[in-house]
Amino acid sequence: MKRLDNEIQLEYIRASGPGGQNVNKVATAVQLRFDVVNSPSLASDLKGRLIRLAGKRVNTEGVLILEAKRFRTQEANRVDALAKFYELVKKAYEKPKARHKTKPTLASKEERLKEKKRRGDVKKLRREKVKRE
Repeated sequence: MKRLDNEIQLEYIRASGPGGQNVNKVATAVQLRFDVVNSPSLASDLKGRLIRLAGKRVNTEGVLILEAKRFRTQEANRVDALAKFYELVKKAYEKPKARHKTKPTLASKEERLKEKKRRGDVKKLRREKVKRE
């Protein structure tokens, strides 16, 4: 994960939220940018999972943008942004389990056929009533 540090760009911006009048003067919010599509450190399947997990946080150029502005200090927000990023990458590393098709059991097949027969009988009874009248 250390090799990803070279590809991360951090930008400090003014944040809304806690900080009082200080918010208007100091750029405490952190905007983390990571070019997922052009990253040489990530495998192609990992890139796809990361983009899918990040959702709207990845722009059309394939750049992941994370914002951190929970805290009043730039340092705390920087740590928070990096933690969010590495958590996302960690989730993307987990390969999803392959789904194996299962066949319906014999009992479920019999139950389905029994229910179809019952519904058919009900409808047949309705038809016969109409003919009698």
